Amino acid sequence: MSHTLHEAAPPSPGGRRTMPIRAAAPGETRATCPYCGVGCGVLIEHDGARITGVRGDPAHPANFGRLCAKGSTLHLSATDAGRILYPEFRSRRDEPRTRIGWDAAIGVAAQRFADVIAEHGPDAVAFYISGQLLTEDYYVFNKAMKGLIGSNNVDTNSRLCMSSAVAAYKATLGADAPPCCYEDFDHADTLLIAGANPAWAHPVAFRRIEEAKARRPGMKIVVVDPRRTDTAALADLHLAIRPGTDIRLFDAMLHVLLREGRTDEAWIAAHTEGFEALRAHVAAATPEAAAAVCGVTAEDIVTAARWWGEAPAALSLWCQGLNQSIHGTHNGAALIALSLATGKIGRPGCGPFSLTGQPNAMGGREVGGLANLLPAHRDLANPAHRAEVARLWGVDSVPAEPGLTAVELFRAARAGRVKAIWIACTNPAHSLPEQALVREALAACDFVVLQEAFAGSETAAFADLVLPAASWGEKEGTVTNSERRISRVRAAVPAPGEARADWRIVCDFARALAPRIGKPEAAAMFAYAAPEEIFAEHVASTAGRDLDITGLDYAVLERAGPQQWPFPAGAEVAEAGVRARLYADGRFATPSGRARFVVPTQALTAEAVDAMFPLRLTTGRLRDQWHGMSRSGRVARLFGHAAEPCIELHADELAAHGLAQGDFVRIASRHGELVLRVAASAALAPGQAFVAMHWGRRLLNSAGVNLLLGGDFDPISKQPELKHAAIRIEPVVLSQRMLVVRAGRPGQAVAEELLALSPWLERFAYAALGLAGRDSPAVVMRVAHDAPIPPQWLAELDASLGLEGEDVISYDDPARGVSKRVLIEGGRLAGLRLTGETAAAAWLGEAVAERREAATLRRWLMAPLAAPPDAGKPRGRILCNCLDVAEADIAAAIAEGAGLCDLASLQARLGCGTGCGACVPEIRRMLAEPA
Repeated sequence: MSHTLHEAAPPSPGGRRTMPIRAAAPGETRATCPYCGVGCGVLIEHDGARITGVRGDPAHPANFGRLCAKGSTLHLSATDAGRILYPEFRSRRDEPRTRIGWDAAIGVAAQRFADVIAEHGPDAVAFYISGQLLTEDYYVFNKAMKGLIGSNNVDTNSRLCMSSAVAAYKATLGADAPPCCYEDFDHADTLLIAGANPAWAHPVAFRRIEEAKARRPGMKIVVVDPRRTDTAALADLHLAIRPGTDIRLFDAMLHVLLREGRTDEAWIAAHTEGFEALRAHVAAATPEAAAAVCGVTAEDIVTAARWWGEAPAALSLWCQGLNQSIHGTHNGAALIALSLATGKIGRPGCGPFSLTGQPNAMGGREVGGLANLLPAHRDLANPAHRAEVARLWGVDSVPAEPGLTAVELFRAARAGRVKAIWIACTNPAHSLPEQALVREALAACDFVVLQEAFAGSETAAFADLVLPAASWGEKEGTVTNSERRISRVRAAVPAPGEARADWRIVCDFARALAPRIGKPEAAAMFAYAAPEEIFAEHVASTAGRDLDITGLDYAVLERAGPQQWPFPAGAEVAEAGVRARLYADGRFATPSGRARFVVPTQALTAEAVDAMFPLRLTTGRLRDQWHGMSRSGRVARLFGHAAEPCIELHADELAAHGLAQGDFVRIASRHGELVLRVAASAALAPGQAFVAMHWGRRLLNSAGVNLLLGGDFDPISKQPELKHAAIRIEPVVLSQRMLVVRAGRPGQAVAEELLALSPWLERFAYAALGLAGRDSPAVVMRVAHDAPIPPQWLAELDASLGLEGEDVISYDDPARGVSKRVLIEGGRLAGLRLTGETAAAAWLGEAVAERREAATLRRWLMAPLAAPPDAGKPRGRILCNCLDVAEADIAAAIAEGAGLCDLASLQARLGCGTGCGACVPEIRRMLAEPA
């Protein structure tokens, strides 16, 4: 059974609340959530062989028992169905992969890498890894590439989300060390949220912000975002700037602070350097000048600056909206300057706080698992630092030249300079920009290894060797969250089939590779018996560094629970409050000990809109999905809030293009094009568009929104501009529609059904896969085509889904191109295909997904009825996933309330908003709208 706990209240203002760490109960194992970087603690319920439920860990200081809709359904994704269970290999690209033993698989990988290194050198191979690996996994990947192979070509998908924040912290504060903590939400008098939508991307953290605001209504919240997101709905001031204009806004705010004497000149003089250059730079950055560029009013810019300057405690939060930019580093530096210029850092409620996008991007940064980093925040360009790492690892040297970063790596593979790539726990054939080039790169690369838990990813199609990896609930190690808090992760159940822990796979490979590249003695570098030994080596590497954790080991984490760094030897758990914030003494991790101001660029977006591409496209996450949906896409109820991809536009844009809700458009950029449905959205201004990042070729007939994005990147952080592209849209007539719904059948999990249907998508002008239902999930395929769907395709599809035989009701009208099938099993609706005429798609598809009794509906199953025969309505979109409350249910209750309805009465009557709370902003919006 799954639970979302609220038994632990959040900390009271001004007080730190701790809870005793008790041993997990029998049948429970402590771990963390594998989704966002909040780092929520979870208690996995299991029987030793199978995960049966999950609940929030009341003792974990990141969430105090709370989970979001994704976290509270983790157990539903933790099945063997759709998992990679054993190694697979092919010696030729035109052959299918076949099963191979582990020893043979490791031998093949080691020999192929050794051959490439011998012929082309160590820089002709690369690792591309993930912020979802555990710290121990990251450490050995980094050590294998930099210490054994002798190249810095190890990069990670964290390059796509956090590298600009890393670079901004290093440029200003001297080290990649977020100086704040979640408790600061309770103390901030002004909270500035820029380029982030924590209401959807970090829901548990956002609940704390909402509660802080409720306790202290005088707290000011400013949200900077082109869209009016659920986060912006909470704001006292929403600055809906144009994409790419953040620096102009922050410069103008600093201009106002200086003009009105709201900077702390004494603190600046004592603790910073470089301010005079920035002072001169912002002298001309008036609110009026910024307003013209940003598209907001000068008055609002002044208000934001005054709230920041007047606040005794001011805190900023940022995420991908600032990071995923060609000037992401300077975006962060300009925002950090507001904290430094007012001396609001190092004390409660103050400072610049980067929200981490992935569950262990921080851990990867700590061990140096990027192409330009070294372990423990050492500088790759510093010869003394390289020598320290070489001594730690027992090697002669560590290479000095930075390795290839994410975009550079796949460009190099496309050009033939990288011959072998090892990809672990990530999906570049979906997540990277320049999708056409990425696919060409993977096809051109001589040898591709994929180390992955889930079958069917877009990248898997290009892999020559697939290695099955353990996943959440099956792994041992540590992770670090956004507030520098290290948590122990424990395995609840064994990995299925022959899957192995990521660290073990890497160590097996490294030991096999060492003698093949003439370094037989180096095999001993990877003779770890358990992840605890790897963590101990990582701990030793931090001695004397800003992130010193020499006082930590697994035993401390087991006994005292998650701890923030630094935690040097001799530190006591009782001193945790001392480590909650950094730089309280005004000394920073720069050579001079002073924080640095950076004069930022004045560039905007990489691409400008013009007559050919007049719309500004932005991208982002949905509330209930995660990255490429390899995990969240296995849980049917997580599709309830957003069933299929779409492009959101202002209603005026739909009218200008002659479009209605649900029509199809071709979206074109300078890099590619795809077809999606349109949806009107009041969150966007005219001239703007939004497409979610989650759908790729596994669930859509195209590579998704990243097909539209170019590979321009920040010259400092090398993070690509995944947040913006200039596009145009044009209506597409796709008159042939089809809906397929197949409820789960014995022996065939929905995850396997999705894999089986995925190859069908490319046959159609538009096609999308998803899931529906709750306790009994069903697979759904929505199709729109520009020609009649051939009868032989329909017959093939029916056979694959079991929509044939005596239990199937059929209707065919070839003259009209109409063909229908309904499957009844055990007196209940179990399958559906509507082709050519789909009026009943909404209610009948829902009835099949819910396996409703067929008797009362039987006479209507083939009828072209848009409304259900029982006078009821389809439930439609699910607003509250925790309590399974539909948007239509809430709307009906509001209508019945005749204007007297409020949030509390809806919660009492329907239960909506009493679980994780992520639906509360939408409910409030519905209450505020006219009837």
